[in-house]
Amino acid sequence: MRGHAERLNGLGTTIFAEMSALAVATGSVNLGQGFPDTDGPDSLLEDAIAAIRAGANQYPPGRGIPALRQAIVDHQQRFYNLTYDPDTEVLVTTGATEAIAAALLAFVEPGDEVIALEPYYDSYAAGIAFAGGRRVPVTLRAPSYRLDLDELRAAVTPRTKVLLINTPHNPTGTVLTDVELRGIRDLAVEHDLVVITDEVYEHLVYDDHRHIPLATYDGMAGRTVSIGSAGKTFSVTGWKIGWVTGSPEVVTAVTTAKQFLTYVSGSPFQPAVANALALGNDYFDTLRGTLASRRDLLANGLQDLGFEVHRPAGTYFITTDIRPLGHTDSIDFCRLLPERTGVVAIPTQVFYDNKEAGRPLVRWAFCKKEELLQEALVRLQKL
Repeated sequence: MRGHAERLNGLGTTIFAEMSALAVATGSVNLGQGFPDTDGPDSLLEDAIAAIRAGANQYPPGRGIPALRQAIVDHQQRFYNLTYDPDTEVLVTTGATEAIAAALLAFVEPGDEVIALEPYYDSYAAGIAFAGGRRVPVTLRAPSYRLDLDELRAAVTPRTKVLLINTPHNPTGTVLTDVELRGIRDLAVEHDLVVITDEVYEHLVYDDHRHIPLATYDGMAGRTVSIGSAGKTFSVTGWKIGWVTGSPEVVTAVTTAKQFLTYVSGSPFQPAVANALALGNDYFDTLRGTLASRRDLLANGLQDLGFEVHRPAGTYFITTDIRPLGHTDSIDFCRLLPERTGVVAIPTQVFYDNKEAGRPLVRWAFCKKEELLQEALVRLQKL
């Protein structure tokens, strides 16, 4: 048999699969993969059970059930003053990962360039490859991880088709500022670019930072594919309920690709998520407060152990520099860590094309119970 398609080169087993297997084999505390170790609100879980019992077990409508599309519209209006039509400007997807893949397949022709902020979530590289595009990284550099707008401008060529923007940003925890977002808007309008914006951590923003969607800026409504998800906000990452909002043309293009990926999914989860999106502000405030205190617990603990800690403004990840502990390569460090200490983390360099920038950086997830974070810090004293 001939070999696999070239576009799969370099997309082997993900680092998450490797590190999660190591965690199981060594009985480690897993601060690698970004999923919570507690379930979302009881009302959400009960609503899904009720939907299964009520017969919501067959194919839902292609764009998602009407109640969820309306709830997404209401959410965008409530939090960002963005107005959408639930029938023509919303699409429910199998998580944000599918939304990203479908958006790239919808807008990227073979040979088109896609600019992505690195370090980037690994599905971005895969989605760009599947679409036949070429990835052009613009690096957010430690320790501030700010976007250099001159560097972004210099990356744009006549072949650039898409800006793939993630804010709040995984894995650095950066929340893009108004100045940075205006700079992105100016470039997109000037060069007639499509902007795919991954906003799954929109509610996980701490201190005085706030998330501003790119779609709120002048000139962006017709060229922005905005992507959200229930997984991070409601601690149901396994439900895989995401969504796209945008102009009718944008949403139709993404739907055309999406319908041939999973067709539809998550029938009984959709009404449950619709109800959850309407939860009161106290839910969202409590979520933020809880995660901010866990961030501080882990950040302070890692700092006390000698790591250089980059405290995030958003998401549920902390990045550390391992050089103060005498290590230089994060992949070697993370492979040794479970055996030596019984803790698993993720080497951030796997999210970079610019390997040198990421070599000494390690990502830790703090979306875990406090006692688990404390246990991890005790174990890490073996370093």
